[in-house]
Amino acid sequence: MLSRKPDLRTDEHLDAIEARLAGTLRRVNPPADLVQRLRQRIRIPDRSEIAVRLRDWRTLMLVLGGVISGTVVLIAVARAMFHLFGRRDVG
Repeated sequence: MLSRKPDLRTDEHLDAIEARLAGTLRRVNPPADLVQRLRQRIRIPDRSEIAVRLRDWRTLMLVLGGVISGTVVLIAVARAMFHLFGRRDVG
């Protein structure tokens, strides 16, 4: 691979843009009701609740099997697309 020297003009240009943005942009505080609604919707379960979910091994195996089979389907579709469209001879 060819190594490229950094262009000083580009670096200077980026520094100028960053300085301008730092002076122009200001912090925006979200509305308090939005923060409150998000705190109500996002909840981290207790350790005991996580442990109960992990003990339910049938559901865990079902989820794991679903993830693995979904991955296999995605790989198969990607390979099929590659073989159908990726090997066109131009000439």
